[in-house]
Amino acid sequence: MDHKDMIIGSRVHGGGAEKFETGDWRSLTPVVDMSTCIDCMTCWIYCPDSCIIVENNEMVGIKLTHCKGCGICAKMCPKDAIVMKEV
Repeated sequence: MDHKDMIIGSRVHGGGAEKFETGDWRSLTPVVDMSTCIDCMTCWIYCPDSCIIVENNEMVGIKLTHCKGCGICAKMCPKDAIVMKEV
């Protein structure tokens, strides 16, 4: 469906953001120092794009295919375990 065919105020059904890889928009990339990370999940809470990958209650990485490089995860990290690097 083309965006022109959508009804104003309509909703996206059937997957939403998971169907689209928007990571190539960013100019900054989050880099995690796993030795500094304390798995507090603050980054997971604040990430607007659900890019933080969590397994067994531990942060294991960032889904760069969806990350837009906003830097909120780095800003909110209490241990400064995430820094933003230029692409």
